[in-house]
Amino acid sequence: MMIYRTKKLGFKFAVLDGKGAPAQFLADFFAEGSLKDIKALEKLAHFSDVMTYEIEHINTDALFDLQSRGFSMYPSPSVLSIIQDKLLQKELFEKKGLPSASFFAEDDPSKADFSKRKFPLVQKARKEGYDGRGVRILKSAADKPISVPSIFEELVDIDKELAVMTARGRDGSIAVFPVTEMAFNQDHNICDTVIAPARVDKKTEQSACEIAVNVVKALDGVGVFGVEFFLDKQGNVLLNEVAPRPHNSGHYTMEACVTCQFEQHIRAITGLPLGDTTLVNPSVMINLLGQSGSSGALLINGYEESLKVPGLSLHLYGKNETRPFRKMGHFTVTSKTLDDALLKAEYARSILKINGENQEK
Repeated sequence: MMIYRTKKLGFKFAVLDGKGAPAQFLADFFAEGSLKDIKALEKLAHFSDVMTYEIEHINTDALFDLQSRGFSMYPSPSVLSIIQDKLLQKELFEKKGLPSASFFAEDDPSKADFSKRKFPLVQKARKEGYDGRGVRILKSAADKPISVPSIFEELVDIDKELAVMTARGRDGSIAVFPVTEMAFNQDHNICDTVIAPARVDKKTEQSACEIAVNVVKALDGVGVFGVEFFLDKQGNVLLNEVAPRPHNSGHYTMEACVTCQFEQHIRAITGLPLGDTTLVNPSVMINLLGQSGSSGALLINGYEESLKVPGLSLHLYGKNETRPFRKMGHFTVTSKTLDDALLKAEYARSILKINGENQEK
């Protein structure tokens, strides 16, 4: 999406990813390899004036080495190393006085004594977790935690989950996108729906935007950052997590904002002026997840019918194989009113389904 939204600005793109990656067919140069392979990363660096990433699971030691040799990359490896470890994230938030849920850490949760802890707790693996993986709700001391180094947070009494895409340029300039409201698939803790603008009051909106700006400043980040929040039942805005890249909660910007998050990211890391983040029309973005019990080659139900929905834009990611709850694409519906966008998006959701050729019986 970064490629096809910023080719218009004259950039050329080199991509490092696995065989058959969707970006392979759009890139000017494609290197097949692992993001943890030092030689593969070095090969990419030699093709690039500036490097960036759209996933956190990268060999940061290799990136530090490349940076020390003069290769340019944003956000910096130091930012990534903090984001990769949820404990380091939380400690930074705490040090900077940014509001978030109280927490404690355990290197070996299987041996920890939880008998005196207050439940319920949310366990989050310090590293390698995403899209609900590495997360477990512990309702009592009888529940078994995942046996990996983790942080444990108090379970927030959530009213809404919010997000703010925030961009910071190489010159320190900052641009903030509208506050969005996220709904999650409760069974798998995967973002399901993003509503822009969020249905919150002005005070909540201002608080979320101020915290998001302070987060990016605290990280000394360059690029686009997805900053996620909890809004609790008492009206408090609590910082949850940060993604140092374009984020699922910002996909709506492709249709709904003057400048989309992908173009904004490229502008930021290349030193160009940041673009206008104005929301042109209310929008609803819905992720297209692989259906339960379905895997294999992609089959789409409701494709043509969904494209008849006024204001709908469909994005299929070009992944070769579907799996249960894997993100295979998304669609966005824009309209003059949020209520109309919601109605049309829910109709499209009801008819547009992602299946695989293999169905469990």
